[in-house]
Amino acid sequence: MSEAAPYSAQEERAVRDAAARGETPACPRCGVAMSPREVGGGSFGLGYARRREWLICPSCRRSVLFDRRRGTRN
Repeated sequence: MSEAAPYSAQEERAVRDAAARGETPACPRCGVAMSPREVGGGSFGLGYARRREWLICPSCRRSVLFDRRRGTRN
């Protein structure tokens, strides 16, 4: 079984934009609602802690990871 091709930059941007509007993004490839996963950053007790969100398509397993505050990749 081969790995699915990742989203294009335009597809990732559409997913991030939908999330920023408070919508549940749909997978640009298969149209299924993406499942959110919060990802913490930094070590406990340190001042640095990025708030990231990881959106995963439960159907095709493609995903988008972005910094929630800025709405950008990694």
